[in-house]
Amino acid sequence: MSATVERVDVLVADAARTSTSPSAVSWGAIFAGAAAAASLSLILLLLGTGLGLSSVSPWASEGIDASTFGISSILWVTFMQLAASAVGGYLAGRLRTKWAGVHTDEVYFRDTAHGFLAWAVATITTAALLTSVIGGIVSGGIQAGATAVAGATSAATVGGAAAVGSEATEPGSGNGPMGYFVDSLFRSESPDRGASPESAAAATAEIARIFANAIRMDAMPDEDVRYIGQVIAQRTDLSQREAEQRVRDVLANIQAAETEAKATADAAREASAYAALWLFISLLIGAFIASWMATFGGRQRDL
Repeated sequence: MSATVERVDVLVADAARTSTSPSAVSWGAIFAGAAAAASLSLILLLLGTGLGLSSVSPWASEGIDASTFGISSILWVTFMQLAASAVGGYLAGRLRTKWAGVHTDEVYFRDTAHGFLAWAVATITTAALLTSVIGGIVSGGIQAGATAVAGATSAATVGGAAAVGSEATEPGSGNGPMGYFVDSLFRSESPDRGASPESAAAATAEIARIFANAIRMDAMPDEDVRYIGQVIAQRTDLSQREAEQRVRDVLANIQAAETEAKATADAAREASAYAALWLFISLLIGAFIASWMATFGGRQRDL
């Protein structure tokens, strides 16, 4: 009889220690697992960067070059998600409150939810700390494309500025690629130095506008070629025919540079989309692993 009473007392004491929590969510366990997952993610990120396996930088002043997001980066980011999510989910399940009198299926669901919430909190925390990385992935291709195209198509802005600017300069002092290309038209072994600076600046500005229009129309009319050739022939030792050929050569160089810039922009945008897709997949894997490991940790907690 005394043994039975003693057994009942033990069961009552155990039930008191494992009484059901007022809430089905153990936030302490969730935040503990999330903190562990976020810390491990940062450590692995630093390790991957040091080993050259990751193109992501954890520092605020650095971003990500989407074009370098290759196989090694994909594998490393996926491994980071697997390791960090597994640890965070396991801790969230192992440290949660023991639920007395709860059906096994409900316990399984709650453990799964704890793992998922731990992963979600860790992901949000990591994204907040590494804003430059996320922003670089999303906008890296767009920024790279805009920079590349702007470098090749600055003719319009340069030509427009020369048309309305009151401080025009002579050839050789222009800014941007268009200034270089226009200056190349007047190169000569014995250039004409008789033209006044105002005249030279006006001719340069006019030619820049002609080239800007040619780039916009993707062709230069023959009368524009002849006109620019006349101006060049007057200020250099070239014949009219040689000057016109120089005009066509320079226009071809500009168009080739613009085509290459557009191809670079397209490649950057494609690489950015590719990186974002694989990060999305790795995050989904992390969510699944965290949820599954929480059920494993919760089962060990109950045993």
